[in-house]
Amino acid sequence: MTRYDRQMRLPEIGAAGQARLARARVCVIGAGGLAATLLPLLAGAGVGQIRVIDPDRVEAHNLHRQTLFRMADIGRPKALVAVTTLADLNPDCRLTPVVAALGARAARDEAAWADVVLDAADNFAVTYALSDACLAGNTPLIAASVQGRAGHVGGFCGPAPSYRALFPDLPERLQSCASGGVMGPAVASLAALQAQMCLSVLLGHAPSPLGQLLTLDLAEWRPGGFRFDGAPEPAPMPAILDAEDIRPEDRIIELRSAQESPDLPHPRAERLDTAAIGTLAAAPGGRLVFACATGVRAWRAARSAAADGAQTAILLTPPKGVS
Repeated sequence: MTRYDRQMRLPEIGAAGQARLARARVCVIGAGGLAATLLPLLAGAGVGQIRVIDPDRVEAHNLHRQTLFRMADIGRPKALVAVTTLADLNPDCRLTPVVAALGARAARDEAAWADVVLDAADNFAVTYALSDACLAGNTPLIAASVQGRAGHVGGFCGPAPSYRALFPDLPERLQSCASGGVMGPAVASLAALQAQMCLSVLLGHAPSPLGQLLTLDLAEWRPGGFRFDGAPEPAPMPAILDAEDIRPEDRIIELRSAQESPDLPHPRAERLDTAAIGTLAAAPGGRLVFACATGVRAWRAARSAAADGAQTAILLTPPKGVS
């Protein structure tokens, strides 16, 4: 136990707490910027089982913030490289790489397996799919998001309200890391808080981070936060679907151009520009199901169509660039 001596000296951990960490199962969605900091912290702390899910391969533009990777790793699957590195850090951890995109059904499976799920994916549709799955499975979800030099991290689901309860809709101005840019130290700062929240949930520390949101603005040097324990749960609209959830009467709308995504996400999908959303109609009893890269355009299209009375959903497509 020499490896864990310094944290076991804390009275709120001790031998009993270390044993709890050794029995814990944690699922991390995304092996990019956030994961580069939080994964070594979880493995170093002695979390017993860690599953890492990411469909992407290392690219040169990742390296300024995704510090688990090296130049020699370019082209290799992120999840596999991350797990190999963590195994060298702590052979006590049982590590499983999953080189695949997370679907809505897979989110439910992971929520059923894990003691805590960590959302480290730069994909808003994935975040809401995880929230829905963790709410249904009563599984704690620690989700973080970073843009530029600012971001937030919060503890959701389990005994706390879901991500939808705090963020029932997307803000008007919203970008991903790929579209808006991000600084590595800001990502690492939020990821360290995310790891601490996860460990505190696993150890049963009080007050719990579940129901707590922390914000960090490193452009204005301003931290903040608040509790949201009493936030009401909204209706889960738009729903997050897999291709297998599509019904014959549904109409599937791909919002990406052929240049963005040469392959359609479903055999019956049709490409349309967002300007045409107001003219759309589904078959009786059917839904308008929208697809895009990160879920942002699909979310806004679904909300707009729902305001006109349509039943809407988002198709969770394999994302390019979980970071």
